[in-house]
Amino acid sequence: MDAQTQIELEAAAFRTLRKHLMEERTDVQNIDMMNLAGFCRNCLSRWYQEAAAEKGITLGKDEAREIFYGMPMSEWKANYQTEASATQKAEFDVAFKENVTDKQG
Repeated sequence: MDAQTQIELEAAAFRTLRKHLMEERTDVQNIDMMNLAGFCRNCLSRWYQEAAAEKGITLGKDEAREIFYGMPMSEWKANYQTEASATQKAEFDVAFKENVTDKQG
């Protein structure tokens, strides 16, 4: 497979993941994703922002999240986010430290 085809396939897979999380599985909470997989929608939007920065494109945190969520974060939270349990919050503290805080150095 040539490099351009690989890039196109990877981009298509990313777009499908984004659409799946934005439109088909809005019931899946970010905290559950982080606790189980070590990343969430916010991580994906941050990775998008970091990729833009590598290309010299300035993209703010809120702007990157809106691109990924398809709406402002406040709207997403109001429409789809549920209150996390004490257990979920405790698991998140560990997952965030292991998957985000430690990696940011």
